[in-house]
Amino acid sequence: MRILLVGAGGVGSAAVAIAARRAFFDTMVVADYDLDRARRAVAGHGDRFIPAQLDASAADAVTALCRAHRITHVLNAVDPRFVMPIFDGALAAGADYLDMAMSLSRPHPTRPYSETGVKLGDEQFAAAAAWTGAGRLALVGIGVEPGLSDIFARYAADELFSSIDEIGVRDGANLTVDGYDFAPSFSIWTTIEECLNPPVIWEADRGWYTTEPFSEPEVFDFPAGIGPVECVNVEHEEVLLIPRWVPAKRVTFKYGLGDEFIEVLKTLHKLGLDAVDSVQVRGVTVSPRDVVAAALPDPATLGDRMRGKTCAGTLVTGTGTDGRPREVYLYHVVDNEWSMREYGHQAVVWQTAVNPIVALELLATGVWSGVGVLGPEALPPRPFLDLLTAYGAPWGIREQ
Repeated sequence: MRILLVGAGGVGSAAVAIAARRAFFDTMVVADYDLDRARRAVAGHGDRFIPAQLDASAADAVTALCRAHRITHVLNAVDPRFVMPIFDGALAAGADYLDMAMSLSRPHPTRPYSETGVKLGDEQFAAAAAWTGAGRLALVGIGVEPGLSDIFARYAADELFSSIDEIGVRDGANLTVDGYDFAPSFSIWTTIEECLNPPVIWEADRGWYTTEPFSEPEVFDFPAGIGPVECVNVEHEEVLLIPRWVPAKRVTFKYGLGDEFIEVLKTLHKLGLDAVDSVQVRGVTVSPRDVVAAALPDPATLGDRMRGKTCAGTLVTGTGTDGRPREVYLYHVVDNEWSMREYGHQAVVWQTAVNPIVALELLATGVWSGVGVLGPEALPPRPFLDLLTAYGAPWGIREQ
């Protein structure tokens, strides 16, 4: 296996550190627009890792780099605005593809808070026939959320339930960052995108529909000492992926943001600072959202100042295999102190990065296989969960 990892930021750098301990691949080319950042990501990890410069917005450049290094698998670790050129470039090069976030959505032009417009991943699923025809696999949404959360849903359907009423992904943390009043632990560009877009809900008798941002607040008690966190509806890929492969009456995603974070996001929206279209500022063309991202600290650099744990999980309710009502929460917790000590990377980016590396190993060994555009829930969950545990990242299950 010869891997092209696109993006040497927080998640990409963590993926390198995780992959360096595994023997399933021959070469990993780590590419970034900033060559120096790519060099820093691979430094000290051995000769299998090669830094490269790449403009991820250019599909032809992705294809050329794949061909130059005889790449078999492309792992996309950059912002979702670059999904389609990387996705298209990988297919043109005859490589398989993995990402952790899918192609961007566009709200319904007149009814954004009731009807879907272009949904997350629609552009990728529209190309499914081309991938199938080429005999290639695009494994989409294989981070932690989406990714591990989807695998939990499939595992619950396969082994724990005879029928499912609701699958609800619930994400929460008690992370703090010393010395900052506001310092997101993940890409603010992506966070703005998913939190300010209309959230999508799936219902079996209605299909996909949208609601207001931050709607339907609920307090969820997270495990491992994190405790109660208020969660709200947020647009996320699981709601677009899970219903394609896992039968359920309802699918939701709720994120534990906190009042302060929500107010910051609402203020950015009111001021137009969430916009991606460029504006002129003293003769310079710049995107307001890029300015916000540049003004905030790089999440990859915050690990030494972060305290606490992050939890990703899937709440499933329905009828158990014994015919009785059942409700379980399948979850994965990462302690920032542990991830910094063991890998030198903060908990949120490490938790995201470990899952595509596990998936790549399953593909390399032939345990997972497929063609076309597939979500994680389309593949057997047990081998993934077993290997994730072998990576030193065990998961848990709690009866509710």
